[in-house]
Amino acid sequence: MYLARFSYDVLPSNRQRAIEFIRRELDAAQKKSLHARLLVPLTRAHGAPALQFEVELSNLDQLDQFRNRGVGDSDEETRNWIHAFSEILCAPPTVEVLRIEKSS
Repeated sequence: MYLARFSYDVLPSNRQRAIEFIRRELDAAQKKSLHARLLVPLTRAHGAPALQFEVELSNLDQLDQFRNRGVGDSDEETRNWIHAFSEILCAPPTVEVLRIEKSS
């Protein structure tokens, strides 16, 4: 099992709009039967992301599939979402892929 974590840096004035973009991403993941969540830090260190989105994946191929057709019914709809979201980002999103270790 893997966890893909996307970290977004936005200005406080764009935070609510960014949350709306991420909620679309969350809804799309849930429609694909993926467990996902939006993380909103209550406190954060200097330079830390303003918002995070996590999605659990059973294999790494799902990451490419989700990112290429994650939020829309088509590649074009996803590209439009990415373009609109990128207009309010202060920097490109950071992506971490983590392996979830099961305790034995």
